Amino acid sequence: MERSMHLTVNGKQTTLITDPSRSLLDVLREELHLTGTKYGCGKSECGACTVMIGDEAVRSCYEDVGDVKDRAITTIEGLSSGETLHAVQEAFLAEGALQCGYCTPGMIMRTVGLLTVDPRPSDEKIISWMNPNICRCGAYPKIMNAIRRASRLMSEVTSK
Repeated sequence: MERSMHLTVNGKQTTLITDPSRSLLDVLREELHLTGTKYGCGKSECGACTVMIGDEAVRSCYEDVGDVKDRAITTIEGLSSGETLHAVQEAFLAEGALQCGYCTPGMIMRTVGLLTVDPRPSDEKIISWMNPNICRCGAYPKIMNAIRRASRLMSEVTSK
């Protein structure tokens, strides 16, 4: 049953008519045309569809849009501020932490979630936190370096 819903995505309020049981991923990609969030497995197993809901990294393929209508949603498109990239995006670019790039938006969003919870994570924490996200190309060493760099960049900004 479709109904009118209000969403806040990337800081912008939007209203749409949809079935509240549709996945957030489908609504982001098909209704709002935010295609940076990727469809990977559709089973909440690969992490390609990770977005931030509030301060939490969440798999959008398994979230019903009706369950998140009153919460702030941030996609990969909403991380940058104009032409200025988020520190995590900068770090992933600087470290070349991608190959095919398909998992990269989910990896970046999961990293944002990690650094929100723990701004200076140990390597063990990084591995544990990022383990649910899959990179089929195996860019894990570069992803680790990018997360370490992003942590340093974000710490430098907050200490100034």
